Amino acid sequence: MSVTSVAERWVEEVTALTQPSRIAWCDGSKAEYDALIEGMLRDGTLLGLNPRTYPNCYLHRSHPSDVARTEQLTFICSREQADAGPTNNWMSPAEAKSKAGVFLRGSMRGRTMYVVPYLMGPVGSALSRVGLMVTDSAYVVASMHLMTRVGQVAVQHMRSDDDFVAGLHSLGDLSPDRRLILQFPEEKLIWSVGSGYGGNALLGKKCHALRIASWQARQEGWLAEHMLILGVEDPEGRVTYLAAAMPSASGKTNLAMVVSHLPGWRAWTLGDDIAWMHVDARGQLRAINPERGFFGVAPNTSPKTNPNATAMVRSNTIFTNVALTPSGEPWWEGLTTEPPAGLVDWQGNPWRPGEGPAAHPNSRFTVLAQQCPSIAPNWEDPQGVPISGLIFGSRRTNVIPLVFEAFDWKHGVFLGSAMSTETTAAITGKVGVVRRDPMAMIPFCGYNMADYFAHWLATGPRLGKPPRIFRVNWFRRDADGRFLWPGYGENMRILKWMVERIRGTARAEETPIGWVPAPGALDTTGLDVTPTRLREALRCDAGEWREALAELGRFYAQFGSRLPAPIADTLAWTLHRLGG
Repeated sequence: MSVTSVAERWVEEVTALTQPSRIAWCDGSKAEYDALIEGMLRDGTLLGLNPRTYPNCYLHRSHPSDVARTEQLTFICSREQADAGPTNNWMSPAEAKSKAGVFLRGSMRGRTMYVVPYLMGPVGSALSRVGLMVTDSAYVVASMHLMTRVGQVAVQHMRSDDDFVAGLHSLGDLSPDRRLILQFPEEKLIWSVGSGYGGNALLGKKCHALRIASWQARQEGWLAEHMLILGVEDPEGRVTYLAAAMPSASGKTNLAMVVSHLPGWRAWTLGDDIAWMHVDARGQLRAINPERGFFGVAPNTSPKTNPNATAMVRSNTIFTNVALTPSGEPWWEGLTTEPPAGLVDWQGNPWRPGEGPAAHPNSRFTVLAQQCPSIAPNWEDPQGVPISGLIFGSRRTNVIPLVFEAFDWKHGVFLGSAMSTETTAAITGKVGVVRRDPMAMIPFCGYNMADYFAHWLATGPRLGKPPRIFRVNWFRRDADGRFLWPGYGENMRILKWMVERIRGTARAEETPIGWVPAPGALDTTGLDVTPTRLREALRCDAGEWREALAELGRFYAQFGSRLPAPIADTLAWTLHRLGG
């Protein structure tokens, strides 16, 4: 494989630091993937699943201390602390390299170092970007095969000798005390040591495609976002493309693959996690999915909640930390109504009801996007797809209505910046705690979030016809704790209203926080939701909002003078409209 001299020199430097016994350059071929799988089956890194019902599917069990992103050990190592901002952990580049260097020195002794050139984005797209990753984990390499385009195709997309994001990953000894995930944005460099799990180890994913890419996007004038991309097709065959930001484990993959219950309406999946968006020469916002596969949350994925996902993982899938049935099939909470007898839990032990979950709450599946039954025929279009609407959604028991529309681009950016969510198992720490998560990017923005808001605001005037911006909350509950909206496939009814708003045909009522569907504007044909429950789901409670916005003001205060004036002004204006 031909690579640049800059890439070769970097690999030589990493080799000298980590001292592997062997170096393997990856070509991305099926033969290479098959050999990786065979090797891991031999050494126990993977377990083969039932070849009749789950052909070419495997189970990986990670270390019990290594089961989720570790945000407290993730750092933005910009030269200036102010450029990382108050919402990121910061460490100076010199300190970070000194500290992690101790963990990495000799960490690959006795191991193979795999060199993985990978492409983020469709082949032939000017918006695609290249990474060069080294790792001592065969599981990570196999996962990168599924999540990115590996091999010479990546090298061919380099625009110059140094046009790549360099990523060094080592399992180290998997000790949480010797674990660090470091991003050096000015150097387009990632160091990760001590973790073999998902976003900590698959460096093309959150580390590259969001933390480094968001910094790069700001410099180059585009947006790297934690967003799904989907197309909504109406009965006339017209497709409207939307992108949606939602925190992990809050229904994002389910929405990306939603199966419509409305006659004549359907959704096409283009991506479930990351969108890179640019403004084209005509002022149209266009999006590509930089990934090749899905790294989805398994629990609560079922034929009811996400039939497309359950269908696509029936072959050629790597599962992580799910339970195992006696017949060698994967299982997780929510897959079936009742757990089957004789389960082995995610750590390999016999499981009995009442002993905690059988599958880890953050267990995952890794699978090629092309296997999704709803994958759009144009999902790899090098030009990307035109985005007509943007959605910000999060998990909130109260305050946030089911759906409402921003008044304009500036107001929509404010709504995105104001997002908060109730935490889930995808984030280490407590579940159900409300935390701020602007644009679902708080764990992933590679620079000062105040500057990130400013970059969003500056993008608006460049757009010939800015996408309409919507806020959604499928998770609002009534006084008895019951969900007010059925969700899942019925969310297509909300998408239909959005499409009709984009086309100027759906009715809406003005409230202090935005436009909500007017009575009768949401298609509830055949739906068991009373008008009273729907009104409650759409209600804007001024008291709740004033309290929430006061807390938001305290969040904004940490940015000081760096907070863009339009954000502060919109907060004051909204409070005034709410009688505050």
